[in-house]
Amino acid sequence: MKRRDFLKTSALSAACLAADHVITYGEDANVRKPAGPSNAAALPRREYGKTGVRLSIIGMGGIVVMNAEQEHANRVVAEAVERGVNYFDVAPSYGDAELKLGPALEPYRKKVFLVGKTLERRRKGAEAELKRTLERLRTDHLDLYQLHALADVGKDVDVIFGKGGAMEVFLEAKKSGRVRFLGFSAHSIDAALAAMDRYDFDSMLFPINFACYYRGDFGAQVIERARSKGVARLALKAMARQKWPDRDPQRKKYGKCWYQPLTDPREAGLGLRWTLSQPVTAAIPPGEESLFRMALDLAMSFKPLSAAEEAELKALAKKQNPIFPAG
Repeated sequence: MKRRDFLKTSALSAACLAADHVITYGEDANVRKPAGPSNAAALPRREYGKTGVRLSIIGMGGIVVMNAEQEHANRVVAEAVERGVNYFDVAPSYGDAELKLGPALEPYRKKVFLVGKTLERRRKGAEAELKRTLERLRTDHLDLYQLHALADVGKDVDVIFGKGGAMEVFLEAKKSGRVRFLGFSAHSIDAALAAMDRYDFDSMLFPINFACYYRGDFGAQVIERARSKGVARLALKAMARQKWPDRDPQRKKYGKCWYQPLTDPREAGLGLRWTLSQPVTAAIPPGEESLFRMALDLAMSFKPLSAAEEAELKALAKKQNPIFPAG
């Protein structure tokens, strides 16, 4: 087939307000206009494949506002938009995140790139879930709709592309205008490669993480295949350290992370910058609000890693138990 404001920012972000950047991988940035009326510098943006769309290099995952009071969710979203975030990603499996994100994003809907997902593999379930997602998000269309968390070729990819599979809904939704672009997220190399072989997706969302890459030999294969096929790359797990160690006292503090995150600003900066130094459009930070804010601060002054910094990160990777490959 062919597809035809954060108002209260840290001292770190304040130091980054001098300029905003348009990033081309590995090249110097160019100053451009602020995103909003506050005159605060906005996040850099990059091209989303060959679509003509430009996304902020940091996206906001809906988990950030999951279980939040609506007023707080509204404020977090407004602050994010003020700082230049135009890429918002959510899924029905993120608790009440769709219900919180819909009202919060309503004033900005025409300015943002809104992404939904489905874990449904069959047509009937996918159709019902897409309808519910659109209602909860208070919109008549999604900018990107993704097959969520592909993990197994037989149980996921084969079913989705088989008769009565979810892909039928995806194609119809794009044709009708309920969805602009089609993509998938995956936590498996085999599933990601198989999906790209079955359809010319606009983008993929995949873990692109220093420890997985250097210690787990996980990620390079998928990045290369996506590049060769013209599939835009969106990144997960840029600020992941490793699997949670047993009885780690920090686990309760970061309850929205199923993995141990990078929380030291220097290490988190190296990890995030490593991911953003790869051929990706954007990265989605952890769902913890404090880590999302940290990612925004760090990304405001993004520059590719130096050779010395990459060597430091490789040494750090050797000490980790990477989250992928699992098992």
